[in-house]
Amino acid sequence: MNKRCIVLIDGNNFYFKLKDLKLHNLLHFDFKGFAQNLAGKDRTVNTCYYVGAVKTDGTKHSQELFDNQRHLLAHLRNCHIRYTLGYLLKSDGIFHEKGVDVNIAVDMLVAVYENKADHLILVSSDTDLLPAVKKAKQKGKTVEYIGFSHNPSLAMIANCTESRLLKKAELEPFVLKTKK
Repeated sequence: MNKRCIVLIDGNNFYFKLKDLKLHNLLHFDFKGFAQNLAGKDRTVNTCYYVGAVKTDGTKHSQELFDNQRHLLAHLRNCHIRYTLGYLLKSDGIFHEKGVDVNIAVDMLVAVYENKADHLILVSSDTDLLPAVKKAKQKGKTVEYIGFSHNPSLAMIANCTESRLLKKAELEPFVLKTKK
């Protein structure tokens, strides 16, 4: 029997791991194919991308971030990927993402307690999620950590039921070729 699977992607974490690999143009990334590949034979019942919402503050930089995010959210909708927004807090001229980890953890626990999934695939190296991971495991769910071979989280590997570390070559097929 195939398990019911949810894929939870920490957008900021994902972007910067891909950026390290020079694969970070998310507007040309096949999120649906990526999620299906991660799920394998399991039935994907939900895929969600989590990111802090950009708000403009009148600066050119914040407007560029806002426009880029708007395009990304449209791309996610076109890929039939749900997204959930946290927020960005500007402190000392630097934006900090807030609320995203909480949203991921809540969705994990809802899936567990409402029995919406058997297999949770977590594309995040953020150890703030470990309490939700541990609770999901206590409730008999499989929690799979998807990390990146060039920068794995040893704590996530140690605490998740399963782990998979992706290499650049495994991600390249999901970078959509643009027409010139």
